[in-house]
Amino acid sequence: MKKKLFSIILSVSMVIGLTACGTTSGTSSDDGNTKVSADLFDTTQYKSEKKPSEYTIAVVVKDGTSDWFKRMETGVNEFGEKMSVNVIQKGPANADAASQVQLVEDMINQGVDAICVVPTDPGALESVLKSAMEKGIAVVSHEASDLNNTLFDVEAFTAESFGQTMMQELAKAMGEKGDYAQMVAYTTSTTHMEYSNAEYEYQKENYPDMQLINDTVPSAESSEKVDTAYQKAKELLKANNGLAGFTGAASVDILGEAQAVEELGLSEQVSIVGVGTPNACKDYVNNGTIDSVCLWDPALAGYAMCHVAYQVLSGEEVGEGSDLGCEGYQSVEMVKEKNRCLLGDAPLILTKDNIGEYDF
Repeated sequence: MKKKLFSIILSVSMVIGLTACGTTSGTSSDDGNTKVSADLFDTTQYKSEKKPSEYTIAVVVKDGTSDWFKRMETGVNEFGEKMSVNVIQKGPANADAASQVQLVEDMINQGVDAICVVPTDPGALESVLKSAMEKGIAVVSHEASDLNNTLFDVEAFTAESFGQTMMQELAKAMGEKGDYAQMVAYTTSTTHMEYSNAEYEYQKENYPDMQLINDTVPSAESSEKVDTAYQKAKELLKANNGLAGFTGAASVDILGEAQAVEELGLSEQVSIVGVGTPNACKDYVNNGTIDSVCLWDPALAGYAMCHVAYQVLSGEEVGEGSDLGCEGYQSVEMVKEKNRCLLGDAPLILTKDNIGEYDF
């Protein structure tokens, strides 16, 4: 009887103990990270007990080989040096969502304190980023305004305003008339689609003599590859006699478009405007094939992401008016929709007149 009673008491004690473990926030996990409570978006739970010099902030980008993200890495490293924080930037050999998921998993397994991510496909990362947050890893994103599992998404400006700016530049180059085509990396690339939709809506409202071919957003996908952008642009030019303009949302798009336009001898007839880096586009801009390059400095975006992660780990409040420590992000606006989006004011338009002033 005594043995039976003891067994009952022991069983009840174990149930109570297990229940307590399941409902306590801030408990330690086996890998050294802190597990958080059910409210994954309560930023106070991610405050680290480490000294800032012991923080490790990982940045996972779309493509580790592109000039764009190499430039971002300079900002990430600058932040690490200035704040005496350990920083890591990793990216797949090409813009592949599955490879990016694996890199995030690797960072989780390494026990980093924060993950900053620029998603190729935000939807593909939701599960693994949720897992990171459940383990107490602070998550910050960029180019992902519709990503759910992030504490903050950092953007240089609104996607709508940037898309409108690109259309203004294209309309100016085309004389506000003619057919044009749009290119994005993937239709799953959130910001690329937002830019393109904003371009189209702005064109319909302001430039009635311009026409998007097939009235379809986008006209083509480049898969973040110059060769693919070139092939797609060439196909569009051959299939649409009189095509007068291109936009490109990925940094490789306008390079492929320019290559196709020059090969077909259409530099005088076709205008090109889009996202790119100064060094990659400089020759095309100076010879007139590309009319203007619309961008933000990825180094500043990388710095700003790391700064937000640092603030969260340090227990600092982040929100409306926060200073993210770099030009264009000194007093951000916060918009709450699918996530908490921190908006800077950091657009950059490069033409023949100023592209020589930038070296990246």
